[in-house]
Amino acid sequence: MPANGNAISSLDIAYIVFEAVIALASLSGNVLVVWAVKLNKALRDTTFYLIVSLAVADIAVGAVAIPIAILISLEVNMHFYCCLFAGCLLCILTQNSILSLLAIAIDRYLRVKLPVKYRAVMTHRRAWMAVGVCWLVPTILGLLPMLGWHRGGSLGATAERNSSSSSSSTEGRYKACSFSAVMSMDYVVYFNFFGLILTPLLLMLGLYVLVFSTIKKQLQLSQAACKASRLQKELKLANTLALVLALFAMCWLPLPIMNSVGFFCPTCHVSKPILYCGILLSHANSAINPVVYAFKIKKFRVTFLKIWRHYYTGSEWSESAPHSNTLQSQGAEKSDSV
Repeated sequence: MPANGNAISSLDIAYIVFEAVIALASLSGNVLVVWAVKLNKALRDTTFYLIVSLAVADIAVGAVAIPIAILISLEVNMHFYCCLFAGCLLCILTQNSILSLLAIAIDRYLRVKLPVKYRAVMTHRRAWMAVGVCWLVPTILGLLPMLGWHRGGSLGATAERNSSSSSSSTEGRYKACSFSAVMSMDYVVYFNFFGLILTPLLLMLGLYVLVFSTIKKQLQLSQAACKASRLQKELKLANTLALVLALFAMCWLPLPIMNSVGFFCPTCHVSKPILYCGILLSHANSAINPVVYAFKIKKFRVTFLKIWRHYYTGSEWSESAPHSNTLQSQGAEKSDSV
């Protein structure tokens, strides 16, 4: 029950139901993505390592971020720093997703810009290092509010005063937890949105423009049929990953835009139904990516079907199926087949 003692409204119930459905879809779909990469050696490529990093972040959205969002939406009584940490986790997962998408965009750019040197530049070790950076940097930047960049003038100050007072008085340390009550809007708008979401999105937009223009120029100059085929496959995979980026932008931009409107226009009010729609849209993005992979990337689609047939219908697992170990002998073509 919310901290104000009022009964949960029908709007809250509908929101919770939708969140539960999205969480289930996100968990099942992205676990399937990780499972597919583990089972199919043809998917163990630098690009797909980065896709796995994005899938793990989406799993965390379903397992961690959505339950936290539900608690915050209900304004459950919570200690200030517990509430602040919950808000930081939401920022960390968003930043991780955007950095994973940026790493994927850089990987695709290097692949088409340096087709001969790509294997030497983007090794498996460096791919895993990039995955580590995609998790380490958001963790550090996302926890900055815990170091003092928070809205401590109201709830935070109350928590500090109560923590230094007699231990018998603990009620004042617990307040209705909401994102706007603990997170500094300077951090949310200027640092998180403008710096860590909008700027990388613009960089990725520029990178994909370069990727597409480079591939088209190479296709125009290419005379060899095998090279043209490889470029077509590169173009197809780049289109798929650009679609993932576009869906991320469509799903994630509305919510920080609402936060920015409230920050720059204090008299403007975003209604609760619209706010809930923005939150649901941002979380729904975590459930969309596996669907995109299934329909657009053939190696994923084939592996998903093999998993279904083997584990759910009892058919025998066949390593001789398309895109299995035989693809390992194809060298540079291994990761281009989609």
